[in-house]
Amino acid sequence: MNDDRKPWLIVLLPLMLGLALAAGFLAGARFGTPRVVNTGLFSFHRDRPIDKLDQVIELIDRNYVDSVREGELVDQVLQDMLQKLDPHSYYISAAELNAVQEPLKGSFMGIGVEFSIQHDTIVVITPVEGGPSDKLGIRAGDRILSADGKSLAGVHVTNDEVMKALRGDKGTKVTVAILRHNAKPFDVVIERGEIPINSVAAALIDPDGTGYIKLSRFAMTTEEEFDRAVDHLMGLGMKRLVLDLRGNGGGYLNAAKALCDRLLPAGRRILYTEGRASPRKDLFAEGGGPLTSMPLAVLIDEGSASASEIVAGAIQDNDRGIIVGRRSFGKGLVQEHMDLPDHSAVRITTARYYTPSGRSIQRPYGEGIDYDDDLSERFDHGEFLSPDSIHVDSSLRYTTLNGRTVFGGGGIMPDLFVPADTAERSAYLTELLFTGAMNQFAFELAEQERERLEAMGSPDRFNREFALGPATLDRFQTEAEKLGVRRDPNGFARSSRLIATRIKALVARNIWKEPGFYRIALGDDGIYKAARTALDQATTEKR
Repeated sequence: MNDDRKPWLIVLLPLMLGLALAAGFLAGARFGTPRVVNTGLFSFHRDRPIDKLDQVIELIDRNYVDSVREGELVDQVLQDMLQKLDPHSYYISAAELNAVQEPLKGSFMGIGVEFSIQHDTIVVITPVEGGPSDKLGIRAGDRILSADGKSLAGVHVTNDEVMKALRGDKGTKVTVAILRHNAKPFDVVIERGEIPINSVAAALIDPDGTGYIKLSRFAMTTEEEFDRAVDHLMGLGMKRLVLDLRGNGGGYLNAAKALCDRLLPAGRRILYTEGRASPRKDLFAEGGGPLTSMPLAVLIDEGSASASEIVAGAIQDNDRGIIVGRRSFGKGLVQEHMDLPDHSAVRITTARYYTPSGRSIQRPYGEGIDYDDDLSERFDHGEFLSPDSIHVDSSLRYTTLNGRTVFGGGGIMPDLFVPADTAERSAYLTELLFTGAMNQFAFELAEQERERLEAMGSPDRFNREFALGPATLDRFQTEAEKLGVRRDPNGFARSSRLIATRIKALVARNIWKEPGFYRIALGDDGIYKAARTALDQATTEKR
């Protein structure tokens, strides 16, 4: 995460200079009167440990038996060195930097289509609203055959190849060959432009006034998107809010603060940060707006990290709403982003996040701890099924604003635990998900019935009137077999309801994008249902 605190650059300057030495930026620079050790091949200047990196890289460059790509070697050394510090300090090469930053910038440059590769053919799922392709009349279901004369159909094309062909600098043009249903192929010249990457995946409302906002990331555009979603739902009569942060891996601290400003009364502490070289800094909510007193539930799971945990922790410690789901990821280290002269960058941990009650969000790491395997260990220990399986360190006891007891130790424990639904899961379902069989079948089904489905007008009507009958589900199993998923009568019998719901939601996504998907999926969502029930009970108790 990055909270744009430039003064920290001064604190980290010595380390940055050390990194520059390692990369050869200050090669040959010496300070003081170093001791010199002659190895017969090379004279080492032995004044600081960091100088060894510069010297060894030069030694390799002069004497190694084969030619070496020095830049790649330095990149690897830097990455390994930073990873030794903690799990979240890392080096980003110049080639990777844009791809890493893009999801948090809120936009990228391209032609503006969501696509899927079906049977070695690029199929437009939907043009991005207001983007270059949308303005030119590109439609859902169009096939992209080539870009600037390079064939993209029937050649085992990959997602990476498609993006390289279609993305580019703003203002550049690409000639795309399009195949449309019942028409001859035709060329379209598309001028690339800025394409938004949305933070708010869906904003829906139920008839009883329960609003639902699915937030996918904390990006530069999150504050503006969230405000638009709230205004929309308030206009439809929202009386309470369910904020879904499941699977949200975080992003910018400023975006998390902006969200808390809208959810917490003015003056409430959001968090504080503190590190060895970083004095304590507290953030407080500015408050204001209709949400500060609205009944609130926040949904989290093991994929909710960093900024998501900041928001959930602030809501929980201030007794502002109810946290529903499963224990969050446990990422509470503050990274500062530092650009290097060759357009690469480092992100270095400089402090820790603490919730208002003083809990550290960060779960343990270090020697003897398999940090990357934590989620599978949670599953093996039964944590996804029962809160009793979670190890709670009683020494890390904290108190919320109203005196409730909460525990530290990493991550945010929900107020209302909802186990993972395994009763209808099967190996057959897992294989279907990993092969993309349901995505492909749902797309083809939507294409076959697009005119009828679009005539329904809304996901709500679609949800009421559309159903997958036995014949359709049997046809799906046949199509899945063609993709290598063998029929499994027992597995299908166990998971048939989940399979049908998933395909229906994916069909809705192909017609109405993400809002369509979530309108269907929420009807079978145990965590969302539990949050609704909890809000009902809280409302009844206040009456």
